Amino acid sequence: MDVRFWGVRGSVASSGAHVARIGGNTSCVEVESQGHRLILDAGTGLRGLGEALMKHPPVKATLLFSHLHWDHVQGFPFFTPAYVPSSELTLYGPGADGEQQLRSVLARQMEPPGFPVPLSAMRSKLDFRSAVPGKVIETGPFRVTPLELPHPQGCVGYHIEADGQRFAYCTDVELTADGLERGAARVLDGADALVLDAQYTVDEYEGRVGTSRKGWGHSTNLDAARIARAMHVKRLFLFHHDPAHTDEVVEAMAEDARQLFPTAEPAREGNRVHL
Repeated sequence: MDVRFWGVRGSVASSGAHVARIGGNTSCVEVESQGHRLILDAGTGLRGLGEALMKHPPVKATLLFSHLHWDHVQGFPFFTPAYVPSSELTLYGPGADGEQQLRSVLARQMEPPGFPVPLSAMRSKLDFRSAVPGKVIETGPFRVTPLELPHPQGCVGYHIEADGQRFAYCTDVELTADGLERGAARVLDGADALVLDAQYTVDEYEGRVGTSRKGWGHSTNLDAARIARAMHVKRLFLFHHDPAHTDEVVEAMAEDARQLFPTAEPAREGNRVHL
């Protein structure tokens, strides 16, 4: 598997020299194997991915949405392959009714006055389906297991197996070391690579800096490191960086995480990882 980060920021996109090294686009991760492609989330990073894919048409991909908050869907109207008739896109919405909810959310964000072009203008083949936690999805060489994650209005993580490797994508999740035995955390054991929400510092989460972030649905850099260590993960990519965090803050958070888990590193826009 090859993993490439197209968007690593959380909540809202950021721009400027202070985020240039880490990146400012919201969540979008590409996974490739044997000529097949998964796309995890459709944040603003999806636009750049779409432009890259259009260099080698026709485009065929499976899009897996973790949840339908704005920062994870707002790139879809700018995804050029969706407007091209030769493209084939399978889109999985999170949850038992994910097919209907995903279609509705994508259509509503493209309605006037919010956007000038409707979903119906997308002439590609769009196949909407539901990603049900615990129900395996088989596509190409990938075996994908959706995982239920604790987040306001819910969220789905994805455990992906291909080529003898295991990759886990768990954004927008509020996990602590005390919650390791609940829900999705058990599935992470021994993963070759884990992308895990690490939006806040401990001081931010606890409210020692500004308002407490407890209950907001995101984890700290240190809890992410503790989880990776307890689950015997090989590599940890800290993800969903806060829009207010500069490159220096994100790098410092990663360095603190490495004191607990030596292979922790920040997810960086444009970075490609081979598993």
